[in-house]
Amino acid sequence: MRVLAAMSGGVDSAVAAALAVEAGHDVVGVHMALSRNRDQFRTGSRGCCSIEDAGDARRAADVLGIPYYVWDLSERFEDTVVADFLAEYEAGRTPNPCVRCNEHIKFEALLDKATALGFDAVATGHYARVVERDVRELHRSPNTAKDQSYVLAVMGPGRLARAMFPLGDFASKDEVRAEAARRGLSVSAKPDSYDICFVADGDTQGFLRERLGSRPGEVVDVDGRVLGEHDGAYAYTVGQRKGLGIDRPAPDGRPRYVLDVQPAANRVVVGPAELLGVDRIEAGGAVWFDGVLDGPGAVAAPGEPFDAQVQVRAHGSAVPARVRATAGPAGEALAEVELTGDPLRGVAAGQSLVVYAGTRVLGQATVDRASRARRGGADGGDAARAPQPART
Repeated sequence: MRVLAAMSGGVDSAVAAALAVEAGHDVVGVHMALSRNRDQFRTGSRGCCSIEDAGDARRAADVLGIPYYVWDLSERFEDTVVADFLAEYEAGRTPNPCVRCNEHIKFEALLDKATALGFDAVATGHYARVVERDVRELHRSPNTAKDQSYVLAVMGPGRLARAMFPLGDFASKDEVRAEAARRGLSVSAKPDSYDICFVADGDTQGFLRERLGSRPGEVVDVDGRVLGEHDGAYAYTVGQRKGLGIDRPAPDGRPRYVLDVQPAANRVVVGPAELLGVDRIEAGGAVWFDGVLDGPGAVAAPGEPFDAQVQVRAHGSAVPARVRATAGPAGEALAEVELTGDPLRGVAAGQSLVVYAGTRVLGQATVDRASRARRGGADGGDAARAPQPART
């Protein structure tokens, strides 16, 4: 096959490209330049897309003996991933930019361009597995610490059909680094990048203030009493504990958390931890993989509830749930979730909700609303007092 290897300049993508070459594919390496103002060097393990990263990718391609190109996707990245990040926070939601990057850049812009140029597949250094059964399935990586199936779930079945994840069977990052060292790849000891790639200094609130400006407003409790002020409701997210702008402690001395962000009123609502628990989640823009709702061995028919596990954070745990794939008034694909275990805390609109059956990814949707129907459980208290998100 003709394979386009996405090479970030890190060890994972370099080894993935090497394995594609070893498998006998005709491989071409490409580095995606995503930042409009790339620095010469990374700041330790923060950020990416520096000139240093492009150089590391080129050197890895030279060692592998494959052609190498740099594709400037910075405008597409700014107009989709960064713009979505800002718009979602401004609307009081909590986005995951890595999900949007995989959706709009790696498995839309990059994959579509590769297909137009005659490539059969795109290989990346993601930690996830593809399993071929009656249908092509996306599964968790055996390297649970690095598993990236959560951020890949948005790609859907059409793009999964043209994706390769050569690191799928590696159980640890140390194995990948050893493989890189054995092949003479200089990135074998390069630090991992983390945090949001376009917020290289890690100051997300500072980035939002710079782009969205100062918008002073009130911090209130669930009864509407003003407790403090903020510089922009967009900088807060459900479940946040620190940096709330409150001058005095709660009467009972317990910590307070963000319960709701109300962008129209520019208000942040805070309260005790027990009011964070939810057991109902409604999510939109659902994408289901092949064999989940159709074909032989389907998990469930559309509208029929089925038992699964759901995960709402990239590094969170999957929890048991009853899930229904439904459709909205305009035919939009939705997911309705009822948690069957303890309530989850800090579920915010905008988060990616991924549905699993064991290690298999069944589908993905974006949280629109989370609420509490049951009382008691691990959180205790009465959920009737918890504010409901005023978002769509």
